Amino acid sequence: MVALDWVTTLMLLLRSIFFTFLLPGTVTLLIPYWLVSSRGTGVFSSRRPLRYLGLPLIVIGAAGLLWCIWEFFSEGQGTIAPVDPPKYLVIRGLYKYVRNPMYVAVVTILLGQAIFFMSLPVLIEAGVFTVLANLFVAFYEEPFLRRRFGESYERYSQTVGRWIPRY
Repeated sequence: MVALDWVTTLMLLLRSIFFTFLLPGTVTLLIPYWLVSSRGTGVFSSRRPLRYLGLPLIVIGAAGLLWCIWEFFSEGQGTIAPVDPPKYLVIRGLYKYVRNPMYVAVVTILLGQAIFFMSLPVLIEAGVFTVLANLFVAFYEEPFLRRRFGESYERYSQTVGRWIPRY
């Protein structure tokens, strides 16, 4: 990995922040807010105590997502956007356990929100996102990573599961 000068590092950080708001921000904040608020009952109207079981999932998912974004920035020297990918293969942090921890984190956040807001539409969003992420990974992301990183990605993909850790 090559050390970056401060201007390059700052620009990479700004791009990472921008794409964080744009990509997972849209999926985990904007769309769920729209789905929940469109019911006309208000975002925090449910008084059911079981809804708070969703909060740990939201926090764990958000922490995992931010950790992965940081790894892409610091280790991979890139962003989460397909138009500005990491220059180096990231295989540490949560990437030691699954190849796609960001997608797992997003689904975890969405499941937590579905529970917290008692929202079937957000649960459906989580299911749709899971299907679309799987298709994107299988047909675009993994072939791209094989071409870009070659044998090192091949070894990585043989030892680390796509969605579920291998022990």
